[in-house]
Amino acid sequence: MRYSPLLTDLYELTMLAGYLEEGMTETPAVFDLFFRHNPFRGGYAVFAGLGSALDYLESLRFSGDDVAYLRDLGIFRPSFLDYLRDFRFRGTVTAPPEGSVVFANEPLVTIEGSLAEAQFVETALLNIVNFQTLVATKAARIVHAAAGGTVIEFGLRRAQGPDGGLSEARAAYIGGVRSTSNVLAGRTFGIPVKGTHAHSWIMAFPDELASFRAYAEVFPDSTILLVDTYDTLESGIPNAITVARELRERGHELRGVRIDSGDLAWLSREARRMFDEAGFPQVKIVASNELDEFVIESIRSEGGRIDIYGVGTKLAACMGEGGGALGGVYKLVRAGEEPKLKVTSDIAKATLPDRKRLVRVAAPDGSFVQDVISLSAETVSPGDSVYDPTIVLQHVTVPRDARIFDFRKVMMRDGKRVAEFSESLEAMADRCAGEIRMLPQGCLRFVNPHRYKVSISRGLNDLRHRLLEEMRRR
Repeated sequence: MRYSPLLTDLYELTMLAGYLEEGMTETPAVFDLFFRHNPFRGGYAVFAGLGSALDYLESLRFSGDDVAYLRDLGIFRPSFLDYLRDFRFRGTVTAPPEGSVVFANEPLVTIEGSLAEAQFVETALLNIVNFQTLVATKAARIVHAAAGGTVIEFGLRRAQGPDGGLSEARAAYIGGVRSTSNVLAGRTFGIPVKGTHAHSWIMAFPDELASFRAYAEVFPDSTILLVDTYDTLESGIPNAITVARELRERGHELRGVRIDSGDLAWLSREARRMFDEAGFPQVKIVASNELDEFVIESIRSEGGRIDIYGVGTKLAACMGEGGGALGGVYKLVRAGEEPKLKVTSDIAKATLPDRKRLVRVAAPDGSFVQDVISLSAETVSPGDSVYDPTIVLQHVTVPRDARIFDFRKVMMRDGKRVAEFSESLEAMADRCAGEIRMLPQGCLRFVNPHRYKVSISRGLNDLRHRLLEEMRRR
């Protein structure tokens, strides 16, 4: 997908013009993209959006029409407009693969290149990564709540505009929602598309049974009937059973029914009983209507018999406490030969300076123990002391039997994708599912989750405190 270079805040352009006037465009620079709080007050996030971000970086060009529009704003000099005609991203991108489980305050995407190119891409990268990471995280939480039940993404009509609907379906797949009602997403990303019919189909016919029969006639091998238009148990399910018998007589089987209102736990139990007693145990029960991880968990705890969950609004709009938007930020950590530090009175919001590594510490069985952020040249080893980035002097020891590995890779070099890290959405979704299994179980709680430890190395801790002290003296 190609994104316009004008998908940016004006201040990126004014800073770029200023750097050109000051002769600073080619100053080497390093920026980190990260977020400060796990979304939904949860115990983790699922990294997504990298593929879309790399698409943006690879295709970054200012067309003649783009330059003409900026000229007509009347705020930029001709020399800057000429500079934009040859502007490209030629830098390096380091990031985890999509579908990785990540945590607050970790450097997720690191951009290294000239100050001009690394600064300019800030807004677009935040727009892409913030939204898709938020959606993928919400999707993973919903899939976890479904506990093996199938989840379908139904969110297009409530998504944040057409592009939001497309990006949301992509990110939801990475989080584990492996089908969608969005036909364009199906074509664009190869996601399986699913759907039934609306209440208006039922209401367009003289009666409910006639509408069911007509739909089964057109789609005899993929019939899923919406049974709550009038009365789920007194009308919808009995009429669906009638159609199921008629389909079977013609050599077909009813695939399922969908319930879109009412007490879904109770209605699904009763529907399951009625279909089983009628000799149709294979009929799937689909539920929709304002579902999210909390509603699904409640349905299951009350003995609901739902096989497939259609999740729309609350996934597409990332609704829920701590949702709505991921507070990702993009900070300069090195310029020229100098590490850079954003200073604040709250050490928890002070940035981590310089080029860095991000390693994961795993137990012998592969389960995740903690993550450690270090300077790029540092090695983190079992037995090392590592430090809490927000509490001065608090430290822990890396377990001596731990396995330690980098989980970020160079994904783009000289403005071109590194080919060996090109992956399918299915591989990303599989990674997400596998890594969630490796988390401490407490991280998966929806309320008061376990706080996964993200530490900093001795070298990074010392550098940050040295820079803070130098700034205080100045």
